[in-house]
Amino acid sequence: MTRFPGAEPWVPAKGGLSALAGAAQECRGCDLWEGATQAVVGEGPRTARMMLVGEQPGDVEDEEGQPFVGPAGRLLDRALNEAGVDRDEVFVTNAVKHFRFTRQGKRRIHKTPAVGHIVACGPWLARERELVEPELVVILGAIAARALVGPGFKVTENRGRPIELSDGVAAIATVHPSSVLRSEERAKDFGLLVDDLRAAVRLLSA
Repeated sequence: MTRFPGAEPWVPAKGGLSALAGAAQECRGCDLWEGATQAVVGEGPRTARMMLVGEQPGDVEDEEGQPFVGPAGRLLDRALNEAGVDRDEVFVTNAVKHFRFTRQGKRRIHKTPAVGHIVACGPWLARERELVEPELVVILGAIAARALVGPGFKVTENRGRPIELSDGVAAIATVHPSSVLRSEERAKDFGLLVDDLRAAVRLLSA
């Protein structure tokens, strides 16, 4: 695993989400800042009871500076709506705050963050969780699971089931919306994603 300095020196101990967003633009905790347009931190109310954690910003998110506003984000919005969740009432973020990609001509193609990137970026996610204090964390995909639970956790084996994070916060895992976009059985897998989000709603209401 490539070891990076880590984001901790750049994460402000004081201030709210706006201070966090500003400080993230100066982060040099790993090498991803070099190619990315900007850091993309979480978005949503500080009082959100539910936090959704994905992988990293994609091409559209990197350009616009907001999480989940590209194709996967639009699919997530549809799934949240069908599950009875108002996106404006949840906090949405990613485990890694800069876009990792490779180039094919002029196109920027998503590249999965390395373990070193996930570890280096951990303090940003930890600070977001401290500020928002969600009652429930929804883990979207394997990278978020690696960041929040650890390397041994399998989303496909544990999706939709209540779990507890190391600090005692309730969580539930499901697939990343981008995997539904790539699926050959998109309608079926979209339905399963909605089912998992409904399970999250029930857990939050229990």
